Amino acid sequence: MRTNKRGKAPARGSSGPQVLKSSSSRYRPHPWHGLEPGKAPPDLVDAWIEITPFDHIKYEVDKVSGYLKVDRPQRGSSQPPALYGFIPQTWCGPRVAKLAPRASRGDGDPLDICVLSERAITRSEVVVPARVVGGLQMIDRGEADDKIIAVLEGDFMWGKARDIADLPPVLVERLEHYFLTYKLVSGQRPTIRIARSYGLAHARRVVTAAMLDYEQEYGD
Repeated sequence: MRTNKRGKAPARGSSGPQVLKSSSSRYRPHPWHGLEPGKAPPDLVDAWIEITPFDHIKYEVDKVSGYLKVDRPQRGSSQPPALYGFIPQTWCGPRVAKLAPRASRGDGDPLDICVLSERAITRSEVVVPARVVGGLQMIDRGEADDKIIAVLEGDFMWGKARDIADLPPVLVERLEHYFLTYKLVSGQRPTIRIARSYGLAHARRVVTAAMLDYEQEYGD
């Protein structure tokens, strides 16, 4: 029997090996470098999820392999109040730092994003289409570590939100509380502060800056 170049026989009824469409990937792309930032950034972005609201472990992408790894168990009892991950092909470098006046530099990671969803999304390592509505200007050890706030695109409860003002204030308070406490260690001074929360206009600038920082650092 004839075989194709990969040593496999053609499927029955097939004239030969199947050709993949150019838009398809034969291999799993790196979630940071291989996925697109979204269909219409900075407003409509894709979020690659690392942590769900049900996790007591902090997971993060391994920057070399692209696989999800355990960063640390959460010391406190609080859980993330939203899906938490990053926007692909973004990097918090000098442009992001410039938008946070009290930061000396960007944190050198992909831009973090929290996505609100009315229906429970219980698994990580998924791509979530999200609409940006605002963010938190977080400073961690002098580094800009912004947290973009978004809603699940098409969500039946949150999908019509267009700005952080469209969200109940308690949701923003919960996000602030989580990020102010998720690294706390008893007996040590806090290293994190949130300078302010901001709406869509500034969030768009942060996402755009992070995309430009990425292009300068990793682009061709």
